[in-house]
Amino acid sequence: MNTSRTDNAAAAPAAAFWTDLQQALGPQGFTRGADAIPEKYWTDWSGTPPVPPLALLRPRSTDEVSALLRICHAHRVPVVPQGGLTGLAGAAVPVAQGVAVAMDRMQQIEDVNARTGLMTVQAGVSLQTVQEAAVAAGWVFGVDLGARGSCQIGGNVSTNAGGNGVLQNGMMREQVLGLEVVLADGTVLPMLRPMLKNNTGYDLKQFFIGAEGTLGIITRVLLRLRPAPQAKATCMVALPGFDEALAVLARMQARFGNSVAAFELMWSDFVQTSIQWQKLQPAFAEHHPLQALIDVDGKDEAALRAAVEEALGEAMEAGEVVDAVIAQSSEQAKSLWKLREAPAEMTAHMHPPVNFDVSLPQVDIGRFAAACRAAFDTRWPGHHSLFFGHVGDGNLHVTTDSKTINGEDEALEAVLYGLVQQFQGSVSAEHGIGLHKMPYLAFSRTPQELAAMRAIKLALDPLGLMNPGKVFAAD
Repeated sequence: MNTSRTDNAAAAPAAAFWTDLQQALGPQGFTRGADAIPEKYWTDWSGTPPVPPLALLRPRSTDEVSALLRICHAHRVPVVPQGGLTGLAGAAVPVAQGVAVAMDRMQQIEDVNARTGLMTVQAGVSLQTVQEAAVAAGWVFGVDLGARGSCQIGGNVSTNAGGNGVLQNGMMREQVLGLEVVLADGTVLPMLRPMLKNNTGYDLKQFFIGAEGTLGIITRVLLRLRPAPQAKATCMVALPGFDEALAVLARMQARFGNSVAAFELMWSDFVQTSIQWQKLQPAFAEHHPLQALIDVDGKDEAALRAAVEEALGEAMEAGEVVDAVIAQSSEQAKSLWKLREAPAEMTAHMHPPVNFDVSLPQVDIGRFAAACRAAFDTRWPGHHSLFFGHVGDGNLHVTTDSKTINGEDEALEAVLYGLVQQFQGSVSAEHGIGLHKMPYLAFSRTPQELAAMRAIKLALDPLGLMNPGKVFAAD
């Protein structure tokens, strides 16, 4: 890569740079200096130490994004795109000699087509707003996260977000039919074509999904919606072990196919901690090694509930399930899901939480969790670690209270990611790489793959100005 491409990035921008930005964005879109920039734009939810940017830029249109990037490109000033700042990998943390570009003024839902199930939105629209607009049009949106009220669609696309609906609907990538993206030099790529089939060369939008803002800024998104289910059954099942959890998942999918909308697995430590933090009523009187929260879609509520009850009865006879509760109302279903929402409480109760989201071969997740726990027990007796995840799609989350490991966060990361490498898994399932996982990216990618990534980066951002130092180290 061209080692001279960032040589000028550390130099103080010329006076013309500031003048040009002010003219392009106006007073509401331009804020300069640490004293004037709100501290919320200095970092994200990852716990990365805050870094005040040289300026905060808040464009309101694609034209303004294009203009500001042309200006930054001309003056060799780094740019860090920011969405809802809910990321846990540090991808939205500014750089000291660069500007932060917040998309929170681009919040328009431009079109919802209730006949075709398509929605066009600006990048700053929140996930929850998209979900509510989809429901109002008689559809649903296929991605759901705990941070739904804060995270933005542009950030969801940039990190290829996952969440609770991946088992049925896939990652964010599967919800995106088209994108509009602005490259580092201000060039606009208009890729908002409403066709599922379009084999005309490279599918360029795929380069930007999951790129964490290192290749350009997403400004508008064409989303695919999903038909709304007519009925839903929610149940909580108690399981004797991980192998039985996989057996139950296989049984439910054999019976209901893609109508199995969620299979969230929670180890006992997570369940008991969630009950304590949220002051919940336990689903079962006794403790169990594992509990699974299952959603199944259908057409008729009574018939669906009866079919789920029959399937779980068969699982109990086979020794796969110890006990089960099927929600009898939407309120009871919400109560069961509340148990799974403990991650929203982690920041308040852990000092601070050290978060991991990894992917593993599904059959190995139980052994991996046991190996992690054993390794943690050996080095940090008394650690407080929680295991849970979207196991139906191979995604395990592990969260440890940093105080209970004496603040040895980096050592904890080395232990866990070392095990991920041994199990041939991925160091990131849905949170991205950002800053936090950059040292371990090579655990999940070959040198040849990393070289290809760098070649794409060099082709689209030859000066290395877009979100420098994220995903892989800047030269």
